[in-house]
Amino acid sequence: MKKIIVPIDFSEQSENALKVAAALAKKHGSEILALHMLELNQAMLTSSEGFHPEQTVFLLKMAEKRFNEFLDKPYLKGLTITPIIKHFKVFSEVNEVAEQHNAELIVMGSHGSDGLKEIFVGSNAEKVVRNAEVPVLVIKNEIPNFKVDRLVFASDFKLENLLAFQKAKAFADMLSAKLDLVFINTPGDNFLSTTDAYDTINTFLRKANVAYEVEIFNDYSIERGILNYSENCKADAIGIPTHGRKGLSHFFIGSIGEDVANHSKIPVVTFKI
Repeated sequence: MKKIIVPIDFSEQSENALKVAAALAKKHGSEILALHMLELNQAMLTSSEGFHPEQTVFLLKMAEKRFNEFLDKPYLKGLTITPIIKHFKVFSEVNEVAEQHNAELIVMGSHGSDGLKEIFVGSNAEKVVRNAEVPVLVIKNEIPNFKVDRLVFASDFKLENLLAFQKAKAFADMLSAKLDLVFINTPGDNFLSTTDAYDTINTFLRKANVAYEVEIFNDYSIERGILNYSENCKADAIGIPTHGRKGLSHFFIGSIGEDVANHSKIPVVTFKI
């Protein structure tokens, strides 16, 4: 893992993510790309009336100063840190930066989001998850000595999830973590008998050319099942595929990956399908 992106907004949550990225960088010799997105609009940057260009330059310099001060932390000593400042707060740009710099992981701080705020606004982490092609590790709390010994990967084991599984396996191998596979069975139209569930799982495993045991865990919803199973087996992190749905599709269908990333107390890493 050569490069890790960490979006920085000077919050406690983004520092929690930075500490996790630092722990990973020290272990794997990675470069950290610290990304800050200013909330400047196009009119502010180009208008000759009402807002003078020197004011824009002043704001940019102030942001750079604060950014550099934020990155002056003891736990970053000895690491390669590259500050990147974007002028707009557009979360799809995080993925663009990842592509431009060949980054392999985004580590994102989040406080989660619930209720109407989640429906109409969502969390910043959710926006990054929705647009990112590379894995996104979502961190809620400060984690001293970050280490993943057990990674739960939850899936419906349809063949469309094969690429996400391969990414999860590579991520677990990189961290020397045990990969724990789980299929969440729920009541209603999506319910599968044990025989049907194992038929689906075995077809998937044969296609992936791997030999794993998969736990079938029953619960009232997929999200609740993932969170409960992970708590029961004392997982250190949850890995989950995400479609990255947008627009009306996202509003009506939603994404279980984004929901779990919002509500889980332990780190969640999403893998784009």
